[in-house]
Amino acid sequence: MKLPAKHRVASLDVDAQYTFTPVCPDELPVAGGDTIAAELNHQASFAGLRLGSKDAHSPAAHWVASSDKPAFSKVEGDNLDIRWPLHAVPGTKGFELLEELPHPADYDFFVWKGVEPDMHPYGACYHDLAERQSTGLIEYLRCHHIDTVLVGGLATDYCVFHTVKQLLAAGFNVIVNRAATRGVADNSSRHAIADMIQLGAHFVHDSNDLEQSDD
Repeated sequence: MKLPAKHRVASLDVDAQYTFTPVCPDELPVAGGDTIAAELNHQASFAGLRLGSKDAHSPAAHWVASSDKPAFSKVEGDNLDIRWPLHAVPGTKGFELLEELPHPADYDFFVWKGVEPDMHPYGACYHDLAERQSTGLIEYLRCHHIDTVLVGGLATDYCVFHTVKQLLAAGFNVIVNRAATRGVADNSSRHAIADMIQLGAHFVHDSNDLEQSDD
C-alpha cells in the first residue's frame, strides 16, 4: 500500500502492554499479544511521528469484576459499561509496554487512559465514553499536518477498534496492520475488522505491504 511522504504519516501503538498478553494470565491475556513489538517497530519506520497509549487503572476502579460481579456484566456509570478483571495497574508488570518498544518518554506523544476510578474509556482519542474530553491525540496529529495514521496494538476488538473509529471520524486516513494486532476473541475481532473496513479503514497483512511515497 502506497503511503504519503513520511512527514505526513504517524504510527500509533495502542495499549501494547503486558496486561494484554499471556505474561499476565490473571489480567486480560490475549493470545499472541506479546509477539507484536517487532511489527510495531517496523511500521513506525514509515512514519515521521510515533504515538502510543496505555491503560492506567486504579485497583479501586468501580468496574473491577469480583466473584459476585463477574467480568462482562453491566456496571452503572456515565463513563462505564461493563466489568473487567483488574488490569494495567501502574507499578505492575501488566502496566509496562512490551520490552522491545520505546519507553513512553521516547514517543513523540503518549496517552494514559482510564486513570479515574469511575471512567473506563477504550479509544486513545478521548477520556470519556461520550467522546467529549479529548486526550489531545487528534489535535496533536492535526497541528503536525498528519493525514495518515498506521495503527497496531491490543486488542483488535476493543481499544484498537475504538481508536480506529475515533481517528476515522476525525477525518484521518487509517491503515491497520494486522500483524501488529491481536484480538480478545475471534468472533468479536472479525466483527470489529468488518466494522472498521465499512467505516473506511484500510488493512495490510504486515508492514512489508507498506511503500513510502517521496512527495
